[in-house]
Amino acid sequence: MSENIKTKVAELLSSGQIKGFLGLRSNEGHIGPYLFTNEAELDSLVVGDWKNRGDSRYPLNKCLINIACKYPEDTFGVLVRGCDERGLKALYTWNQLNPNKVVAVGIACPQELADACECLKPYPDECVDDEKAKACEQKAVSSIDALAIADRFALWIREFTKCVKCYGCRDVCPMCFCKECSVGSDDLIHTGQLPPEMPIFHLTRAVHMIGRCIDCGLCNEACPADIPLRTLYKKVADIIDKEFQYRPGYTDAKSPLNVL
Repeated sequence: MSENIKTKVAELLSSGQIKGFLGLRSNEGHIGPYLFTNEAELDSLVVGDWKNRGDSRYPLNKCLINIACKYPEDTFGVLVRGCDERGLKALYTWNQLNPNKVVAVGIACPQELADACECLKPYPDECVDDEKAKACEQKAVSSIDALAIADRFALWIREFTKCVKCYGCRDVCPMCFCKECSVGSDDLIHTGQLPPEMPIFHLTRAVHMIGRCIDCGLCNEACPADIPLRTLYKKVADIIDKEFQYRPGYTDAKSPLNVL
């Protein structure tokens, strides 16, 4: 699969369609984001390593926003999985990226990763490779929905109590692009308090992510306390889908909360 990606990216770079390609590079045994600007660098391009490293995923779209701000006239390519593509579509509607200045190169997730994420669409619309993982059942949400309301409340209170307010969930989120962060205000939650006042932090953030969360699960992976944040946001997404028939990134439409 990586060879197909390399071939596609090489064509984009050599033809001048893109100034650079934001993807993943293997460097001395470590995988991280990298902006490829010429074909000679593509030998180190990788697409992740699910089996050996638990996969290597980064908020590449968030990195792309910073690059686009620095070079607004240039077009860049970016490696996208299904969730990344949803992120791009959502970011376009929030005017964070210009769709005419972005070329997405799609890759489907392996089935193991799709299963672990319980992803509804673990592949972008246009995959360089035709092998696509299947959509998965939302077992995590269903298991909590099956509990009595009092038990659900108790479960989330226990989870929120583990929070150390590290901001890992916010900082890694590709859809967190606000210039000022509401959950970072000391008027809402005081820093240096462990555990912080709860459940205000995560409930505030969950509400803030309504119409934005594209179910990438990076918040879940970044949380040092193993709070099942992805399950929380999946439930929020289900509610918005039921009430407004809208899931971020599944269409080109704006969020019902993005009305300006």
